Amino acid sequence: MTRRILINGQPVDPHPSATLIETEPGVYSVLVDGVSREARLLGNDIFIDGHRFTFEFDDPRQWKRNAGAAAAHGRATIAAPMPGKVVRILAAAGDEVAAGQGIVVVEAMKMQNELKAPRAGRLASLDCKENDSVLAGAILAVIE
Repeated sequence: MTRRILINGQPVDPHPSATLIETEPGVYSVLVDGVSREARLLGNDIFIDGHRFTFEFDDPRQWKRNAGAAAAHGRATIAAPMPGKVVRILAAAGDEVAAGQGIVVVEAMKMQNELKAPRAGRLASLDCKENDSVLAGAILAVIE
């Protein structure tokens, strides 16, 4: 699972030969196939050759408030987004949790990712403990 880049709402893949160098804060020199362009960032907008593009990152690990009606009822699982090590447990089995509340912190590639409850409910099971190694996709907790 990797995050995707969206330009004007459409997913894009970075050009394989593209290089990017920040020349000053918010201004980048972009080199693609020997052609250099200047890109200016302002908030979530990129300006290139007088054209404005809106960008965002779609990160599957990020909790989204509008997860949809499917997440509102039934069982919800919290899975490890990538292989890593459980460094903190923030809730216990049987606890009532709120939507967006941190449940488990997993460290991967020297970054800590707090995995949050996708919806409110009771933490039915917590299938990990601190210092456990976990594989990508491993179910760490279940919310009912």
